[in-house]
Amino acid sequence: MRPLTKRLGDVIPAPALVVPEPAVTFTITPDTRVSAPPAAASVAARLGPPGDDGQLRLQLTDVDGLGAEGYRLEITASGVTLRAAELPGLFWGVQTLLQLAAGDRVLPGGVIEDRPRFAYRGAMLDLARHFFTADEIKAHLDLLIQFKINHLHLHLTDDQGWRLEIPDRPRLTEIGGGPGTGCDGAGPGFLTLAEYSDVVAYAAERFVTVVPEIDMPGHVNAALVAYPELTADGRPVEPRTDAEVGYSSLVAGREETYAFVETVLKTLADVTPGPYLHIGGDECLSTSAEDYRAFLARVLPLPGKYGKRVIGWHEIAAADLPEGAIVQYWRPERQDANVDAAAAAGRAVIMSPADRVYLDMKYDASTPIGLDWAGLLPVERAYDWDPARHLPGVGEQALLGVAAPLWSETLRSVDDVRLLTFPRLPAVAEVAWTPQAVRDWASFRERVAAFGPRWDAAGVVYFRSPEIDWPSA
Repeated sequence: MRPLTKRLGDVIPAPALVVPEPAVTFTITPDTRVSAPPAAASVAARLGPPGDDGQLRLQLTDVDGLGAEGYRLEITASGVTLRAAELPGLFWGVQTLLQLAAGDRVLPGGVIEDRPRFAYRGAMLDLARHFFTADEIKAHLDLLIQFKINHLHLHLTDDQGWRLEIPDRPRLTEIGGGPGTGCDGAGPGFLTLAEYSDVVAYAAERFVTVVPEIDMPGHVNAALVAYPELTADGRPVEPRTDAEVGYSSLVAGREETYAFVETVLKTLADVTPGPYLHIGGDECLSTSAEDYRAFLARVLPLPGKYGKRVIGWHEIAAADLPEGAIVQYWRPERQDANVDAAAAAGRAVIMSPADRVYLDMKYDASTPIGLDWAGLLPVERAYDWDPARHLPGVGEQALLGVAAPLWSETLRSVDDVRLLTFPRLPAVAEVAWTPQAVRDWASFRERVAAFGPRWDAAGVVYFRSPEIDWPSA
């Protein structure tokens, strides 16, 4: 491992363009002040106290077509200038500055010009199989934004639990969020609408869009337990806390089903200012192909009715997709004719192949938690792939972005979340942000090693992968 001498490009994700001035540095001191336009005051506050003529200058101005999330950072001996066309660009530029300043607060000199490869850079947290509180979600989000993740996908419902209050259907959370829910009955709890709105607002302040998911027509046992009238025969079903999939389904041929679905989706749309609603659609093994298509024909248009774009796991590509529908690919296989056809028809794709970005997979055989059905997922495997070459029929122009799901069958604590997230999430974040031509595994493993002492100091559990030459304690 090289000595941890700070260089201008030593950030994650790697910037698109780095022009260093090795002889130049600028040190942030207690006297350093930050100047920024009023609209950027909250962003600037992350760097230090305000001042009308600060040495750290944030400016909202044109930056040569770097887009809404791009920025230009110039570090000289006399100060720092961060320019962006819009507030998200300033915010991500500040994350770069904070990484560069870590430790000694000395900034290496030079110029960075940066913008994301993909607009959608996501992480998913499964609340259904193990619940996490609003405060725990917000703390998780604060770790994600360092790496320019801008979408937080919350998996709110599944066979083992229902985690969002729906006032018109109170038994969903009274029963589906009550004691004994979650895998092994170990993950009870739910978000009230007020708590959910608080998480959404907290995320928005950090330029992160919350993407809520209500999984259907499968993965619905918790809903069927709460409302037996939704079952095929109207009879109660038993709660399930195992990790099996594919056994539950809403009934495609009953109007009660669609009244229920619309109530839930309207409630969710009303409290979600972001543009997306995720309707799941995966692993419907007990739903016939005919019923699956009939169900989606009724449900896929509903988010649009309430001003949202629908996202679904890639199985929805077997149905007729409305304009604006987004397909999220999750299987390890490297070919899917329906997804290829959806992309060819102009539907956007989010890439989440399980063997590359499923954070719930074990790193190696010794990992104490996690699954391995998609294979082991060491850090290099999470890093060393190109989303635009993963499926032959889904090229760069079809991709909305990349997202890393974390399913919670084996999670029991926040420390478990962090162990499986770090250091793989930074790898996925670089896949999603950095141009393919700029990415380099040898460079990444050096840069991520520097986060070990930072995570140690902050009490953040992480997997000390033998692939990374971590600094000695």
